[in-house]
Amino acid sequence: MSCSWRSSLLLVAAFVVGTAALMAQTTDDLPAAPSEVAHPKPAPKKPAPATEQTPTAAAPPDTTQASGNGTPSDSSSSDNSGIPIEQSDAPFVARVNEVSVVFTVTDKHNHYVKNLTQNDFRVIDDDRPIQKFNFARESNLPLQVGLLIDASNSIRDRFKFEQESAIEFLSSIIRPRFDKAFVLGFDTEWDLTQDFTDNTEALSKGVRSLRPGGGTAMFDALYFACRDKLLKSEQTHSVRRAVILVSDGDDNESHVTREEAIEMALRANVIVYTISTNFPSGGPGDKILQRIADATGGRAFEPFQLQQVADAFAQIQDDLRSQYQLSYNPPNFAHDGRFRTIEISALRKGMKVRSRNGYYAPTE
Repeated sequence: MSCSWRSSLLLVAAFVVGTAALMAQTTDDLPAAPSEVAHPKPAPKKPAPATEQTPTAAAPPDTTQASGNGTPSDSSSSDNSGIPIEQSDAPFVARVNEVSVVFTVTDKHNHYVKNLTQNDFRVIDDDRPIQKFNFARESNLPLQVGLLIDASNSIRDRFKFEQESAIEFLSSIIRPRFDKAFVLGFDTEWDLTQDFTDNTEALSKGVRSLRPGGGTAMFDALYFACRDKLLKSEQTHSVRRAVILVSDGDDNESHVTREEAIEMALRANVIVYTISTNFPSGGPGDKILQRIADATGGRAFEPFQLQQVADAFAQIQDDLRSQYQLSYNPPNFAHDGRFRTIEISALRKGMKVRSRNGYYAPTE
């Protein structure tokens, strides 16, 4: 009996020890995410440069983080140099070799043409004609919009009117439970005053909370908006992503370059519309704003007077509801991270197509 009793006691003890070890492993040894063990969480002072990314040909992902006066994601980490390190916490997206392009068509009077068919267009990818592509007229896709407003000292005298025009635009275009937008101001650093929402009252408060002052970090703001907000936004179906950038274009504080900001917009498949504040006589920043808009398939507006800012917002709203979309599989496609050009042209005379000028292929 004593031998049997001792054997039973040993079995119970072994069970208790094993259970405790399993519980300890479950709660302590298994990290919630790889970044929680691999690296400490940083508070970097500037966004990292664009890197090659990988979910689809149309919009490769980027999982690094940017920072400023807004709130960065907790998933970022860094090495001893303070440079953000790419993490694997983004949702998995199957890699496909399909390019999707949203574009608009206007006639010689700059009126939108909305009744064209697939046979009215020619598509060239990386100097090779596309023989077969899917085509649709898109006027009702959900919108994901980022409103970026220059809050630097250089636009102080017209800031109030721009705020009110932006509020009217958001109230008109955002449909509850269908579209969503965020508000981001920037001077020396960016400041996210209202995150993604379909609540137009909250968006209005976000715009009104902006206060002018400081320098201009426009490229940093655009880079952050495209990478950390639009590229990483939840997407369960087709959406149209756009940024409305209100600025004089005179950047003097950014850590990323103009071309890096454009590259991130292309990776996130974002159309950028710019509204210059250099009225009435224009300024050197207008060419920079034009370059950003042209590269992403948007439009650059240069109002001659303050009241025309509201007209520019109205035209952007019309543009976002007057678009076409096509998709195709590129010929001789390689996952090499290379930039590939896109050229879409209308076969009818007098028609002008406006689209992004290319995309970055995913990497292996």
